[in-house]
Amino acid sequence: MPFEFVINGRSTRVDVPADMPLLWVIRDVLNLRGTKYGCGMALCGVCTVHIDGQATRSCVTDVASVAGKNITTIEGLSADGSHPAQMAWQELDVPQCGYCQAGQIMSAAALLAKIPQPTNAQIDDAMEGNLCRCGTYLRIREAIHRAAAMSGGGAKRAAAAASSQNR
Repeated sequence: MPFEFVINGRSTRVDVPADMPLLWVIRDVLNLRGTKYGCGMALCGVCTVHIDGQATRSCVTDVASVAGKNITTIEGLSADGSHPAQMAWQELDVPQCGYCQAGQIMSAAALLAKIPQPTNAQIDDAMEGNLCRCGTYLRIREAIHRAAAMSGGGAKRAAAAASSQNR
């Protein structure tokens, strides 16, 4: 069945079963490999993407539910890695193995778009459900604070600009 949506600013049409998880459409049909598979049950956050600006677990999101919507993957957050969250992650050497980091960054970017200067409690709340087997949680929190400082609230403007490009 054909479905149309915008992904990373590009109008896209896929012909797949309606109940196919968005994660598999992203990875196997569209060949965007930055979004990872972790648990398949929305428990780990590895597969997080933005759907109309909201951090969403793509492993449990049927492709039919995103028809007509704007989707952003880690590849679309910024083409050159210049989103404040991406820059902060690099600056602070957040990842160890790196497997979960695309999902972590996508959740952090969604948080910063809503709350440009989050508190530790707001960060912890927004990042709950994003698991890191290497235990880099303190570096993740520090990177979110660093991204907020780098952008001076610019993350919200960057997300709004990306959202308008996706329309």
